[in-house]
Amino acid sequence: MKGTKGKTSNKTTISTATQYRRKRHYSSHKSSHLPHFFHRYPRWAWWLGGIGIVVLYIWLFYYFFVGPTGFRWRALYGDANYPEGYEIHGIDISHYQGDIDWEALQNAMIEGCPLRFIIMKSTEGANKLDINFYDNFYKAREYGYIRGAYHFWSNKSTAREQAYYFIKQVHLEDGDLPPVLDIEHKPQDRPVEDFQRDVLTWLHIVEDKYHVKPIIYTYYKFKERYLNAPVFDDYPYWIAHYYVDKVEYKGKWKFWQHTDAGKLPGIKGYIDFNIYNGSFYDLRKLTIGSHEQIGIDAYEDE
Repeated sequence: MKGTKGKTSNKTTISTATQYRRKRHYSSHKSSHLPHFFHRYPRWAWWLGGIGIVVLYIWLFYYFFVGPTGFRWRALYGDANYPEGYEIHGIDISHYQGDIDWEALQNAMIEGCPLRFIIMKSTEGANKLDINFYDNFYKAREYGYIRGAYHFWSNKSTAREQAYYFIKQVHLEDGDLPPVLDIEHKPQDRPVEDFQRDVLTWLHIVEDKYHVKPIIYTYYKFKERYLNAPVFDDYPYWIAHYYVDKVEYKGKWKFWQHTDAGKLPGIKGYIDFNIYNGSFYDLRKLTIGSHEQIGIDAYEDE
């Protein structure tokens, strides 16, 4: 029994040694199949290369994203430079601002000037109504602001359908700003001439309803590229051009949306700030029924 046990133990030791040698051979054989460049440089070189890639990524991010919109980054951190020389300030709102605390907003000031006008989203396309529109619309009048309503253009509905949907849902009154068409996208497969004809269809239908020329809102480059026909210059222009010291658009304009990083009491999150290019008297003259009302005021002042 002892002899047999000794032989078994010896075989077990040999077997274990053989397995260890095989594992080392397998590990060595496996590592030899790694790409050759992994063995060419020491570990510190790989760390140095990784840090270099991170630094390059940060520089590219700053150069392409932070640099061109430096005004926005400063605005988000409370150091925005607002346009100088303008005293008539306003905001535009939609359901994205949630429920507004109108009592807190009532005494809000922008650059030492009171808030004068509020333009709110009403409709989009041919079947979408902003869920906060009616509440915002009536509260703005109740708290003494000059109010306005804008329609967001959709490429999925015809101009005629969108115009009549806007007229159905929005009932502007004397003292309100003219209706606004917010247009920011053109169908890729539609020629510019046809697209312009569609836009004019909406404008003409709504103008026939309210007997005032609607306001066109769009980005400055979009207008130059797609709405540059002389006929569009007859309409008041609300230009969206962020984080610049002055408007680069050479034509006439009435409103300038100069930042989307504004903050006001009563409104959660960021909000668009706008200025009117003129006096408060000029702004009132732009509103629906303004000529009759201003004429009465002038008569009473005498």
